Amino acid sequence: MKLIEFGSISHIKKGKKPLRQTNQPQVDYLPYVNIEAFETGNVKSYTDGEKCLPCKKGDILIVCDGSRSGLVGKAIDGFVGSTLAIITADGMSQEYLYYFLQGKFAVLNTKKKGAATPHLDPNILNQQKLIVPPLDEQERIVAKIEELFSELDNNIETLKNTKKRLGVYRQAVLKSAFEGAFTHHEVSELDLDWASEEETKDLPTIPKEWKYVALSKLGDLGRGKSKHRPRNDPKLFEGGKYPFLQTSEVNTAKRYITEYSKQYGEFGLQQSKLWPKGTLCITIAANIAETAFLGIDACFPDSVVGFTPYEHILPEYIKHFIESQKLKLWAFAPATAQKNINLDTLENLIIPYCDVNEQKAVIAEIESRITICDNIEKTVDIALKQAEAMRQSILKKAFEGEL
Repeated sequence: MKLIEFGSISHIKKGKKPLRQTNQPQVDYLPYVNIEAFETGNVKSYTDGEKCLPCKKGDILIVCDGSRSGLVGKAIDGFVGSTLAIITADGMSQEYLYYFLQGKFAVLNTKKKGAATPHLDPNILNQQKLIVPPLDEQERIVAKIEELFSELDNNIETLKNTKKRLGVYRQAVLKSAFEGAFTHHEVSELDLDWASEEETKDLPTIPKEWKYVALSKLGDLGRGKSKHRPRNDPKLFEGGKYPFLQTSEVNTAKRYITEYSKQYGEFGLQQSKLWPKGTLCITIAANIAETAFLGIDACFPDSVVGFTPYEHILPEYIKHFIESQKLKLWAFAPATAQKNINLDTLENLIIPYCDVNEQKAVIAEIESRITICDNIEKTVDIALKQAEAMRQSILKKAFEGEL
């Protein structure tokens, strides 16, 4: 068998936009099959099919327009969406064709044509080469692909479960650390306005040498300023030279923030504040309770809180505790599209306090365990990427006659 160009045997019929659509099933109406419908079976639109292209269950569909051009899927009974097409090929079974096209998604999606709305480039598709063996041999190849994919999917599921367990382990480490499980307990001579019995009645038991205290007693907290509206007024950024962080740039995984996408000018600085390097940043909107230290002097919006510790508390201790309280802080956010908490919520957050020397030990124990966890997660992430590469390798070999 020799390699041939796909265009010499392929046929493609583009879907059309229906004259009539409804979001509810009706008599004599069938699903209008878009990407979501063929990927998940979730049908949101129906049509009577006038001037439309019909499809039946199992037909191979390919996305022709948009950012996901080149994606393939299997149809349900209905009518083909205007951004999709039915694709067939002489001498190829549906399953053999489906897997061939799956293996070409990367090249088709990265070599689209058009700028504003990218489209599938039919020339690129037609130039793809493959071997088309007899149907019985196609069935054998498909069976082998599915056998290898099944093994691969099982391995991927194991890796994903490992990542979930690592997340659970991280929270368990933080919980135990702030209940005194990892350290020898030292008595602190510090006299603070400790939290009352009423404030701590539902909190975990901590060592007798420790005390509960509100975060506001351990340092200064302040929101980034946003006096001027709207926040993205171009005037704020004219002559920009002062780093301005967006909420999304405060990320617990980064630890130190040194990169930024915007800069305030002199006018922007007048509406804000330049926070010093080393400030602990805590998000209170969007992705709540993300934490990171400033690695540079920077401004940030009122969706971020800056924490400056007093001398009897280590900022790394606070950072890890905030991480341990993420779910609790999220629970304070109202049930709205834009999740946020008030500064008061952070100021009144009750924290287990221990002597500075013990704080150092707590931090060291947390970071030792979390570092091991992070290293395992990196290995898992690499394995997941390799699994996807393996999937593409299986498909490549299958259609070059090497499987």
